[in-house]
Amino acid sequence: MIRTILFDLDNTLLNFNTAERIAVTKALQEAKVPVTEAVLCRYSQLNLEQWKLLEKRQLTRAEVKVRRFRLLFEELGSDASAENTAACYEKLLAIGHFFIEGAPELLELLKGKYRMYLVTNGTKSVQDGRLASAGIRKYFEDVFISEEIGFEKPFPEFFAYCFSRIPGFRKEETVIVGDSLTSDIQGGINSGIRTIWFQPSEKPVDSEIHPDYQIRHLLELPKLLDDIII
Repeated sequence: MIRTILFDLDNTLLNFNTAERIAVTKALQEAKVPVTEAVLCRYSQLNLEQWKLLEKRQLTRAEVKVRRFRLLFEELGSDASAENTAACYEKLLAIGHFFIEGAPELLELLKGKYRMYLVTNGTKSVQDGRLASAGIRKYFEDVFISEEIGFEKPFPEFFAYCFSRIPGFRKEETVIVGDSLTSDIQGGINSGIRTIWFQPSEKPVDSEIHPDYQIRHLLELPKLLDDIII
């Protein structure tokens, strides 16, 4: 049976998109940059592009934090400071939380039945603040944050570090649950553990990355775990 679950945090347990939108809006307003739907959409596109480059080891985390704002400001013809805006955004993002539907109930259902760990590519200060706000750290044996480890998901080094910190770890008894194909699922595949893709959208996704299992709602997870035979 499955004994160990590695949970992604952003857009798996906590709604990062909502928190991000609020923090970006306030940070841009602080920088005196006019905020429109088009500007927010363009920031999201640029942000995603920078994270994809990080996953390919073409950028560092520090570069991602500032570059997304610098590129946006260049397109808008703004002389606002990308560095100051990035710092402001990070502080705002660390405040408060929004749950993915079913997340609190899921953690209560799984408590005591599985060893649960968090594996996140987030920034330590941001994730610490959001976890404290959500009050869910108590459910996890440990929290692995890429900024502390020095490697990101999906790199094998990230997972090797996590595995080394889990007592009595066995790959065949472990699954990773996450929303990102390129980060969570590819990382699980790279490291030889089972993968469960959380994909609440019904939109088809064209990808060469194939998870072992897929769920659309978090509360589908307990039954799936019971059904997995190792």
